[in-house]
Amino acid sequence: MHGEMDYMAEHGTRRARPSELVPGTMSVISVRMNYLSAKGMRDAETTLAQPNKAYIARYALGRDYHKMMRKLLQKLADRITQAIGPFGYRAFTDSAPVLEKALAEKAGLGWIGKHTINLNRDAGSWYFLGELYTDLPLPESEPADNLCGSCSRCMDICPTRAIVKPYTLDARLCIAYLTIEHKSAIPVELRRAVGNRIFGCDDCQIVCPWNRYAQTSSNPDFQTYKEIDDAGLCELFAWSEEYFLRVFEGSAIRRLGHERWLRNIAVALGNAPYDEKVVNTLKTRADDPSALVREHVAWGIAEQERKSAQVN
Repeated sequence: MHGEMDYMAEHGTRRARPSELVPGTMSVISVRMNYLSAKGMRDAETTLAQPNKAYIARYALGRDYHKMMRKLLQKLADRITQAIGPFGYRAFTDSAPVLEKALAEKAGLGWIGKHTINLNRDAGSWYFLGELYTDLPLPESEPADNLCGSCSRCMDICPTRAIVKPYTLDARLCIAYLTIEHKSAIPVELRRAVGNRIFGCDDCQIVCPWNRYAQTSSNPDFQTYKEIDDAGLCELFAWSEEYFLRVFEGSAIRRLGHERWLRNIAVALGNAPYDEKVVNTLKTRADDPSALVREHVAWGIAEQERKSAQVN
């Protein structure tokens, strides 16, 4: 169920056995870092309810966390070195075959919820994970208890029913996968469910009761880029590749690339209520050099025309 993410099927047992990935590993220090800005949480449902606005996963509203987390893990390693002397370690931030969620669960940071995301009873799920593989014989932590109970809100809210059963996600149906990792055309039968989500999806986190305890971050790097704060779909669709790359310097969105950025927005525009402005916006890229973009633009125009016929 991993779709085009071939890397998930690679590396064999190294993914689940840290000492095979980094020889000599005896313990793993798992860490989490809150990323949700107060504004990000407040605007999530509001933006989803405005079909002409662009919804972007909350984790991607600010700067990419990977380098930041790596620097913090290095500081942690330096502090340990100061305390005990040199030791063997390697830091990971979603950068190698590491079962981050399982490690975090075993470290007591939180349990893996029915939506397959880590949950902490005091912090919800809006946080990043990182690891420090070490050769230190550290005492084991108590694993976190699963507190999902009979709740199924995350499963019920998923627009594409990607959570096929508790604790099992079919990435091929997941909007986060379709709009970020998926490199080819978004399946036609799933496009209407995408709505106005142009980069990722947070629905299962938004409805999770444990996120009433979510802790927000004061880190300025996680504040929303002003260019996408309350941005309209038509406005974003007009961005040139040069402008896209410039705006998202240091952002996780940049690795999506301009072509898939346009693909996603074309779908969202098709899903918007009928508006002549939306149709004209889509038509500006009807002859785009990219076949991928052209195909999604054609679908978007057809959807707008279908809605126009219903209105009339």
